[in-house]
Amino acid sequence: METLKVFITLLALINPFGAIPMFLSLTAGQSAHERRSTINTAAIATAIVIGVAALFGQGLLGVFGISIPSLQVGGGILLFILALNMFNAEPGRIRSTPEEQHEAAERSSIAVVPLTIPLLTGPGTVSTVIIHSERVEHWWDMLALLVIGAMIGAVVWVCFRMAGRISRFAGQTGLNIMTRLMGLVLAALAVEFVADGVRALAASGT
Repeated sequence: METLKVFITLLALINPFGAIPMFLSLTAGQSAHERRSTINTAAIATAIVIGVAALFGQGLLGVFGISIPSLQVGGGILLFILALNMFNAEPGRIRSTPEEQHEAAERSSIAVVPLTIPLLTGPGTVSTVIIHSERVEHWWDMLALLVIGAMIGAVVWVCFRMAGRISRFAGQTGLNIMTRLMGLVLAALAVEFVADGVRALAASGT
C-alpha cells in the first residue's frame, strides 16, 4: 500500500480547507468553548469514520454481495463527480444538501452531523477507504491506514482551529484555488479507480 498516495487522496477528498467557510458559518453563533468542542469532536469523528471503514468496510460489502471492482467503478464515478464540483469551488449535493445545511443551522451540536458526515467524510471518503483497505497485505499496512485516518483528523483539527486566520489570509479566492487544485488530484485518482475496476471486471468475465 502506498501510504503517501493514500494520505494525499483522502486529504484531497476530505478537503478541510474547502470546508472552512461552512465551518465558520455553522459555528458563528457558538461561544469559544463550544467552538473548541465542535472542532475536537469533528476531528475525532473524522478519524473514527476512516478507521471504521478500513476495518469493517469490506465485511459490509460482503453482506450486500458487492465486489471491490464494482466499488472501484462506482466509487471512481462518484469521486469524479465530486472533483467536478470542486473545480467549480462547490461542495456538491453529494456531500451535503441545502436542506441538511439549513437543518444544521438549527442544531445545538453540528460536529458529527453535518460537519463530519457528510461534509467531510461522505460516501466518496468511505468508498475510497474501503478500496484501499482491500489492498492491505499485512497488519502493518492496516495500521498505516488507521494512522493516516488519525493524521487526517489532526489536519482537520488544525485547519478548523486556524479557520478564522486562514479565511482572512487566503480569502475566498485562495480557498477556491486550493479546492480546485485538490479537485484536479481527485479527478486523476477517480480515473485510476475506474480503470482498475474495469480491468478487474473484464478479467473476471463479469
